[in-house]
Amino acid sequence: MKKLFVIASLAGAIGLPLTGHALEFNALQPDKSSLGFTYKQMNVAMQGRFRKFTGQVRFDPAKVSNASVNLDVDLASIDTGSPEGDDAVAGKQWFDTRAHPVAHFTSSRITPLGGNRYDVAGELSLKGRTQPVSAPITVAVEGGNAAFDGAFVIKRADFSIGEGPWADFGVVANEIRVTFHVIAAGK
Repeated sequence: MKKLFVIASLAGAIGLPLTGHALEFNALQPDKSSLGFTYKQMNVAMQGRFRKFTGQVRFDPAKVSNASVNLDVDLASIDTGSPEGDDAVAGKQWFDTRAHPVAHFTSSRITPLGGNRYDVAGELSLKGRTQPVSAPITVAVEGGNAAFDGAFVIKRADFSIGEGPWADFGVVANEIRVTFHVIAAGK
């Protein structure tokens, strides 16, 4: 304890800060990140993921009011667990990836909730429709990286996902839970 006091006194005497300045985390690491979803099909829990997404993250814990997120998801990169399922979901009745190849999220506000928790609000554009979404997230900073973890629920009917015979919510539930683990490096 005495040693720590001596170091702190010396650092203060010569004007050195004891803590490093906050990093802005702004280099998205898609290869270390994941974007998944869960839903119920005929009341059975199912899950999948998207293999490709890009974007920009800007987050400085000391300046949350300047934080922002923009993500683009390649909808054709869907992985439902089967090639037939992937092809069906890319089709016109589901994502219609020929006409709408990308889903886009843009944050409008990031609000501190205390500790390492935040609320991210913004707009999700998918299949030609835009809806507001909000997600509580946790941020874990380790070394030069920050991990952003959270989830939110969308209603597929809000985006016309699952048309025709697939519009029946008894077959595929209306609620889709989107989960994410996003890693960004700091500068």
